[in-house]
Amino acid sequence: MNELARIIKEHGPAVFFGGAGVSTESGIPDFRSADGIYSKKYGSLSPEEIISGGFFARDPGTFFEYYRAHLVFPDAKPNRAHIALAALEAAGYIDCVITQNIDSLHTKAGSRLVYELHGTVERNYCVRCGKKYGVEYVTSSAGVPRCECGGIVRPDVTLYDEMLPEGVFEEAAEHVARAGVMIVGGTSLAVYPAASLVRWFGGTDLAVINYTPTPADRLASLVIHDSVGEALDLAARELLGEDLDADCGRGQK
Repeated sequence: MNELARIIKEHGPAVFFGGAGVSTESGIPDFRSADGIYSKKYGSLSPEEIISGGFFARDPGTFFEYYRAHLVFPDAKPNRAHIALAALEAAGYIDCVITQNIDSLHTKAGSRLVYELHGTVERNYCVRCGKKYGVEYVTSSAGVPRCECGGIVRPDVTLYDEMLPEGVFEEAAEHVARAGVMIVGGTSLAVYPAASLVRWFGGTDLAVINYTPTPADRLASLVIHDSVGEALDLAARELLGEDLDADCGRGQK
């Protein structure tokens, strides 16, 4: 953890690229573990099939049943990882956060420059007229949520077989290309095109924090097989010398 703090201090600011493992301490399951989202089948249907754009178009009712039960966690709060990253950004040690997660916990923790590659459950819109809705509208609706115009209100998230939001990946990649340090945390780097961001990095130090090995380990100058929250929390305390718990929830609305 001291080594992580050292490379951020000497070669930062860093960009952080994270996945589902960042939010597990907030009670949000990851995808590929034994108890992960991919283990929550719906009859004979696989999660990958249900949360695809094609399935949403064919059977929105089943989609929303699964979506509300397994992908939306309205009571989740930012954990040590989110709080540490927000504090490090405020101090100038983090340039931006790039996330594959759709929970918006980085923003709720106080991070200001966040690239949500796969969108967020917090934003929803009518597919017919474009009217915007909050997550509460979807979670409190019965069946398929409908706009006042009659159109379906869908989450502003990237489903399987859909393109990433226009421009978000490109802007994130530009930050990666300019960075002296890249921290990859809580992701197996198995989902593309997001995982290809690592290829854009040409800086001094690549640090990987993940419980299990990743394809980027062989390229990294530092590999930590431990909790993302633990690693970032200790590194932030080393760099900032303050009690980060006092900042818990900073930036929440």
